[in-house]
Amino acid sequence: MTRYADGPTTSVTIEVEATPSRVWSMVTDPTFPARHSSELQEASWDPEGPEPGLGARILGRNQHPQVGEWTTTSHVVEWEEASVFGWSVSDPDEPAASWWFELSPSGQGTTVTQRVRLGPGRSGLSPAIEAMPDREEDIVARRLSEHERNMTANLEALKAELAV
Repeated sequence: MTRYADGPTTSVTIEVEATPSRVWSMVTDPTFPARHSSELQEASWDPEGPEPGLGARILGRNQHPQVGEWTTTSHVVEWEEASVFGWSVSDPDEPAASWWFELSPSGQGTTVTQRVRLGPGRSGLSPAIEAMPDREEDIVARRLSEHERNMTANLEALKAELAV
């Protein structure tokens, strides 16, 4: 059984014809995924926080038809120039979710993976799982599927924008 507490993950990978440094400049722009996601409506670096890099914060506004609107503060927990950009939503020690862009050189360009891990901290899924514990596996699978669709849209848009 796929349980939320186990940190279920999903990822999407694509090959793009651009250098890792060119891809890096796009994936570390928090407005990029907001332009292509059905859920993330806007995101920006926290102007009151540290400069973009390890320890920086990202402010986000999200919308989901079943949950409504909410805001988040994410914390950059991985920052390896032109390689890995990772952030944790809400509490960096007990995140609601953790996200990454991972880049590696390949052939004529870069292999780009976007990955998400749910939990282990409380999230919008927590009340649904508590109300319907017998449906936890379905709830988690549905959420991972939603994230996978948005990540696919992000990476397809990335590839198209880099091709211009």
